[in-house]
Amino acid sequence: MHFVKAIVAAGLVAASTSAYAADITGAGSTFIYPVLSKWADAFKKDSGSNVNYQSIGSGAGIKQVEAKTVTFGATDAPLKSDQLEKDGLAQWPMIMGAIVPVVNIDGVKAGDMALDGQTLADIFQGKITKWDDPAIKKLNPKLTLPTAAISVVHRADASGTSFNFTDYLAKVSADWKSKVGEGTTVEWPVGVGAKGNEGVSGNIGQAKNSIGYVEYAYAKQNKLTYTTLVNKAGKTVEPTMEAFQAAASNADWAHAPGYYLILTDQPGDKSWPIVASTFILMHKEPVDKANSAEAIKFFKFAFDKGNKMAEDLDYIPMPESVVKQIEKTWSSDIKS
Repeated sequence: MHFVKAIVAAGLVAASTSAYAADITGAGSTFIYPVLSKWADAFKKDSGSNVNYQSIGSGAGIKQVEAKTVTFGATDAPLKSDQLEKDGLAQWPMIMGAIVPVVNIDGVKAGDMALDGQTLADIFQGKITKWDDPAIKKLNPKLTLPTAAISVVHRADASGTSFNFTDYLAKVSADWKSKVGEGTTVEWPVGVGAKGNEGVSGNIGQAKNSIGYVEYAYAKQNKLTYTTLVNKAGKTVEPTMEAFQAAASNADWAHAPGYYLILTDQPGDKSWPIVASTFILMHKEPVDKANSAEAIKFFKFAFDKGNKMAEDLDYIPMPESVVKQIEKTWSSDIKS
């Protein structure tokens, strides 16, 4: 009798757990992947629900959510309100982080080398081809730089990291703006392509005399050599939480339709010049309402309990006032 009761009790526990557990699918931004993985692990322990996320780049993530093959997409290149309207999507910023130039040069350690926007644009445009170029030496009079050819690494996939990086270069270099422009993909004048922040990190780690750009969490986790940057105020800044927050503090989310806001080249003495947000995309009228509701629970969990996890990886959590605004967006826009 006790044995039968035990089986029934076990069955009830299993039924009650599986009734609430869900498989939430997402795809897109590699920028958000390190922190989203942490949130997903914590949410699984808390709720029993899985968040299966494919870190495949913002462009591919947008395509997958548009095709309704995933519950949510994640992009570092926000969609404008007319496109959101056309595709029946809701969009909100989930987290902010920073993009950093990274190099692999013998004898140069993280933070040793300073670059400014124009020099960075000239390197990625193929105008500056050697590490001992006068423009780089002028910014780094105390560094011993090799007479070596610069090996440029950029993203090969449609990428929100590229969108923010090229948006910054277009703001600081008129020549870049007119000849290359900004976008999730551009016609790169020089260099080799790598897939995802992971691919660029791997390439830079292996290739001597190389330069690329990655999300800061990847630079830190892979112990890559980041550079400092000269910001809009003419100050040389290190990539630190204080510098990222200084740039993010200028963001006026309340007056941005569809939360469309680009955070590059912000004013302020302490601002890091290439700060970016990752945005979540979900259908206003989801195919699977239960999964959509569970996804919203996951994002609420991340806002409520995930800030420390985000800060540990050097991301900037969204301000509380913005989170309250986003929660209203969920209630009004998403029918789940």
